[in-house]
Amino acid sequence: MAPRLAGVPHSAALIGPGSEVLAFDTQRSADHDWGPRVLVFVAPEDVAEVRARVVAGLPERFGGYPTVFDYHGVVGPGVVVTDLESWLQERLGFDPRHGMGLVDWLAPPWQSLAEVTCGEVFHDGLGELEEVRQALRWYPRDVWRYVLACQWQRISQEEPFPGRCAEVGDEIGSAVEGARLAREVMRLALLLRRRYPPYGKWLGSALARVPGSAELAESLRQAVTARSWREREEGLSAAYMRLARVQNRMGLAAEQDVRVRPFFERPFRVIGGERFVRALLAEVNDPAVLALPLVGCADQVSDSVDLLTHPDRARAVTVAALGLHQAAA
Repeated sequence: MAPRLAGVPHSAALIGPGSEVLAFDTQRSADHDWGPRVLVFVAPEDVAEVRARVVAGLPERFGGYPTVFDYHGVVGPGVVVTDLESWLQERLGFDPRHGMGLVDWLAPPWQSLAEVTCGEVFHDGLGELEEVRQALRWYPRDVWRYVLACQWQRISQEEPFPGRCAEVGDEIGSAVEGARLAREVMRLALLLRRRYPPYGKWLGSALARVPGSAELAESLRQAVTARSWREREEGLSAAYMRLARVQNRMGLAAEQDVRVRPFFERPFRVIGGERFVRALLAEVNDPAVLALPLVGCADQVSDSVDLLTHPDRARAVTVAALGLHQAAA
C-alpha cells in the first residue's frame, strides 16, 4: 500500500476489533470475518481521495486470502481508510486528544480499551496514534483504585452465596454462584496486573498470560469443577487469598489480613471483600472519585453485549449509574 500513500501523511496499524489484535487468533478464527486487514489514518480532508487510491490498487488476493470480504456483516476492503477522530469516536465514544474526564475513563468497555492499546502500529506518520495509545494504556492512580474497589465490592456481595445455596439443597445454584465469583476473581486478577480484561471468550486465555497465574488458575479450576460446596469454597478461598497477597505486595492500599474467616455466625468462609474496598478508597485523593457510588465502570455496571458494543449506550448507562450529567462528566 505504500506507493498508493506516497506524499500523504498517514499512520497505519492493526488495532481495533478482531482476535488477532489481542493475539488470541488461531486457525479456527479464519472461518469467518477474516482477511488481510490494516487501518490507514489520514487527515479528514484526505480520506475520500486515499480511499479511492487504495481500492483501485488492491490486488484480488493477498497471502491466499481475498482482500475484499465480509467483516461483521459489511462487505468491503480489509484496508480501511479513515481519520483518527472518527475512528476513536466510533470505538470509544470520545477522542482522548481533547482531554479525558472521569466518564471518559469509566464508560469505555475493557474490551474496547484493550483493542485500542494492543495490536501493532506499523507507521505513525501523523505522530498522534502512539500518543493516544499511551494515554489510554492504563487508568490514572485514583481511578484504578476505584475500579479495583468496585471489583472487590462485587466479590463481597456474593462470596457467602455458594455455601448458603448448598445449605438449602440448591447445589446447582451453589455451582452457578461459584462460577460467577470465579469470573469476578479472574477480572480482579487482570486489573491488579494492569491489564484490561477481555470479554468472556478470551478471559481465561488472558489470565494464563499473567506471570504467576498458574496457581490462581488451579484454585479457580477447583472451584468451578467442584462436586460439593465445601470443595468449591476451598478453591475460591485459595483464590481470594492469592489476590489479597498480590494487592498487599503492590502497596496499593494499607496491608490487609489475607486469611479467610467465618461469615458472621454461619459456617461459610469469606475473605471479607469489603475490607479491601475500604482500604483502596482510603488511598483515593480525588474528591470527584470519592463521590462516586460503588458501581464502577461500564463492565461492572452491565455485561450486556448489545450495550458494551455500542459506545453511546455504554456511556449513557455509565453516566446514569454514576449519577453524573453528560456535560459535567
